[in-house]
Amino acid sequence: MLSVKDLKIKIFADGANVTEMKKVYSEGIVRGFTTNPTLMKKDGVKDYVAFAKDVLSEIKTMPISFEVFTDDFESMERQAREIGSWGDNVFIKIPVTNTKGEPSYELIKKLSDDGMKLNVTAILTLEQIENVAKSINEKTPAIVSLFAGRIADTGRDPIPYIKESLKILKGNANAELLWASSRELLNIFQAEECGCHIITVTNDLIKKLQMVNKDLKELSLDTVKMFYNDASSAGYSF
Repeated sequence: MLSVKDLKIKIFADGANVTEMKKVYSEGIVRGFTTNPTLMKKDGVKDYVAFAKDVLSEIKTMPISFEVFTDDFESMERQAREIGSWGDNVFIKIPVTNTKGEPSYELIKKLSDDGMKLNVTAILTLEQIENVAKSINEKTPAIVSLFAGRIADTGRDPIPYIKESLKILKGNANAELLWASSRELLNIFQAEECGCHIITVTNDLIKKLQMVNKDLKELSLDTVKMFYNDASSAGYSF
């Protein structure tokens, strides 16, 4: 197995805990960041703009994605243009559809043609990949986020979807495929083997990077010790 330093894939941090975001940024562990409204709610963010400005006050040299959160395309466009004004390193996350299932392709094309860097999100089908590929301007940087973890949650192998998506996007040098909704550390190495450009992972998975290539016999012993210590601290007896 490759070591972390040998990986070609870009590892992004996925979350909305400002302290942790700034920490991994200062440590140089990751090469970018992604957020979304669900993660922001989970981490107790109350003011969207204040959160973004706080993050951007320190994270100035790596790409970071902020998502629109309205449901009609006119409002999405307004929010997208506002988000895009926050910094040169900002990517605007546009969901592939609204909650009615109406595709966002026209808005994606309009914003991309205007030179706005997009991260098209919540993609799960190859048809969506094909339509997004047609909508983004080849002169404008774009991230295309395929939710591999959610595909796997349905019992489907996400790797063929990743490989086919890479083929679809191959003609656009400014489009990068992102493996989203990662579930385990192994996903980083699976994405690397596929040739995926980016993978975004939670801070919990980032902390597990220290386990890469750990001796399995040593890990077995650590596991036995964990069971023993937990049973002892719980006071179990019979």
